[in-house]
Amino acid sequence: MRLEQMTWKQAENFFKTHDTAIIPIGSIENHGSHLVLGTDFLIPSHITESIQEQLETLIVPAVPYGIADHHKGFAGTISLGYEGLHLVLQKITDSLYEYGVRKFIFLNGHGGNDPAILDVGLELENKGCLSALLNWWQLAGELNPKWKGGHGGGEETAAILAINPEWVHMEDYMPLTPVEISPEMKVNGTRTVQFKGATVTVQRHFQSVTPSGWFGPDDPQDATAKWGKEMLQAVTQYIIEFIAAFEKIEV
Repeated sequence: MRLEQMTWKQAENFFKTHDTAIIPIGSIENHGSHLVLGTDFLIPSHITESIQEQLETLIVPAVPYGIADHHKGFAGTISLGYEGLHLVLQKITDSLYEYGVRKFIFLNGHGGNDPAILDVGLELENKGCLSALLNWWQLAGELNPKWKGGHGGGEETAAILAINPEWVHMEDYMPLTPVEISPEMKVNGTRTVQFKGATVTVQRHFQSVTPSGWFGPDDPQDATAKWGKEMLQAVTQYIIEFIAAFEKIEV
């Protein structure tokens, strides 16, 4: 059930018998020169389309913006920052709480959003509620290690190919060329370098690490729509089963 497609009267009746809400969250940010800016918002939104076919759980309109300060420098990126996203989620959950919602499921498409989501989760518990954070790309990697990927890599490219291939522009593809900070310190992550066998965090803007805008072991050139469809179907089914079990919890 989608909140935006209800009248207030329908919503009033719905809340009398339902206390769970799904909140999709994404980001408008760089995903490499080949993927659209809305990737982190479009994938969770697509997953909710399948959820509503099998469950009566309330789905609220997706939050398209997130915490993307580290992607500034790439044209089109929009960031609410931690404070902005935290406040938006507070206001959304406060409103739903007033109507009787006590279980909140955050369906997230962007790892940078985690700190704000988790803090709101603690605040909700203080009010007698329970929340869950589902990061779809992490679930995919756990369901099948072959699907595990980085940012804007094959995993996300495959997902978008399955949703709408017109949103993938491999004609603009740029190879991954990490920018090293020192011959002794090799980049091994978007925020880390390896030095003498150990990993050290060196925080830099994404553009300073990878001019192409994507990073990971999963090259976008290897992505296929078939991979994306199988992955999204598996992840969606897992999420549907989790939600069904989560709804049964008494708080």
